[in-house]
Amino acid sequence: MAVVSRTLFSAEHDAFRDAIRRFIEREVVPHYRAWEDAGYVPRDTWRKGGEIGLLCPDVPEAYGGSGGDFLFNAIVHEEMARVGAGSLSACLISHSDINASYLLELGTESQKQRWLPPMVSGHVIAAIGMSEPGAGSDLKAIRTTARRDGANFVLNGQKTFITNGHNADLVIVCARTTPPGEKVGISLFLVDATLPGFRRGRLLEKVGQKAGDTAELFFDDIVLPADSLLGQENAGFAAMMALMPRERIAIAMSAIAEAEYALEWAIEHVKTREAFGRPLAQLQTIRFKIAELASEVAVSRVFVDWCLHKQSVGSLDLRSAVIAKYWVSDASYKVIDECLQLFGGYGYMREYPISRAWVDSRIHRIYGGTNEIMKDIIGKDLLA
Repeated sequence: MAVVSRTLFSAEHDAFRDAIRRFIEREVVPHYRAWEDAGYVPRDTWRKGGEIGLLCPDVPEAYGGSGGDFLFNAIVHEEMARVGAGSLSACLISHSDINASYLLELGTESQKQRWLPPMVSGHVIAAIGMSEPGAGSDLKAIRTTARRDGANFVLNGQKTFITNGHNADLVIVCARTTPPGEKVGISLFLVDATLPGFRRGRLLEKVGQKAGDTAELFFDDIVLPADSLLGQENAGFAAMMALMPRERIAIAMSAIAEAEYALEWAIEHVKTREAFGRPLAQLQTIRFKIAELASEVAVSRVFVDWCLHKQSVGSLDLRSAVIAKYWVSDASYKVIDECLQLFGGYGYMREYPISRAWVDSRIHRIYGGTNEIMKDIIGKDLLA
């Protein structure tokens, strides 16, 4: 049930959605609770996803992908939201929507040929290492360093809250490449997790998104060959800012899909749940609440779809993406919280998808840059 009609998708998109939906029903739904308990998704599930084109669907055919547009990525997140699998959306945002785009936009031909085909197939799982214990949204405060040593770089430092960190074979690491006291120069590096000096910390126990592995990573004198540099030296910050719109709209499209399905579940619940001798849906206060939530979802969906179209044709601007991330993640969490309220005590039970969506959706307001940072970016842009 959609609260607004959508015109983005072609017959090819619809066929892809059907295939992804069947895969999720067969390979995700029966195992999801066990993955939540374990704290990560098994590697063989990643490979199975790669076989049907779930991973990196917009990567060009030259690198093993299907060469679709960004709407194929959106479909994957929407179908994950349909079954309450927000953890997998977070994993895929990192792998397919962020890391693959960094390689495509910044990588050399050799780097693309080495890493993208196994990322598409699921044989390589990718993570991005930005956040540190003392540096989250403020990337200029990072302390991880990569110093020149002849033709190589030597990497030292640590990262935390790293999505896919437990499973990762490849980590794109953000590091300082200027000496202390100089203006901060940030560079990006492709770090092979098999290199000596690469260490994984514990799996971090989160409030939500429990099936998505999140870990600490440590780099102890890792010798990186010169071809590990992704993009230009000391140009990493500008590169990240240029690629941020894709990450922000990926978060927004996941958030609105979760809100849509939460509303759908709530509508079905109030139609059948009785109180005071009649279905909840017959109470005017419930109808008013459903109307309010449907309106929030409809307005957010229209803006997200506009952004998705812009992203799919390569013209999404930073301000629009930031507005989408801030507004939709706030609105989505509000909608899901109100939907949970309509379930009463049942909404607080882990067996109900609404409870999972509630805890999973809270992170959208934090990762990808906190919403406070998003508002600051918008304000500075408008007042410049």
